[in-house]
Amino acid sequence: MTLVTDRLILRAARQSDLQDLFAIYSDRRAMKYWSTAPHESPERTQENLDRLMAAQQDQLLYFIIEKDGRAIGTAGMHRENEIGFLLHPDYWRQGIVTEAMRAIIPHIFSQTDLSVLTADADPRNKASVGLLMSLGFTETGRAQNTYCIEGIWSDSAYFALQRGEYVG
Repeated sequence: MTLVTDRLILRAARQSDLQDLFAIYSDRRAMKYWSTAPHESPERTQENLDRLMAAQQDQLLYFIIEKDGRAIGTAGMHRENEIGFLLHPDYWRQGIVTEAMRAIIPHIFSQTDLSVLTADADPRNKASVGLLMSLGFTETGRAQNTYCIEGIWSDSAYFALQRGEYVG
């Protein structure tokens, strides 16, 4: 299963993505609001890649974002009904995740019987919060001190998108 947009190929993870993914997961800018510390080695990224490849055996709901032959990010449903995305900073502010999610969200709803998709974002991450809202997600709550990464606590804002409310 592959989804194609104007600029992107959204596809299953493969072993050859390791170095491109390590470039993202080891970048402090990309990981600033993520739920884990930046990866210190490709072996740590390999653990994530192994989980991605195992999860896609039954159904592809979490995608590698490919542009110009390179893996530049990930996006989709990574657990239960929760969506997420991560993009290499060199590609920020170009509408790439919006473009990817506008293909992925209808795909998730067409492949599952989920009535709602959820998301969790650090409220300081204005770009991700704005992106979620532009996709039709509404904030449903907040919690303090939800993640402690390298001794720094962050909060969470929770979002939901009802199946019937997504307009693309």
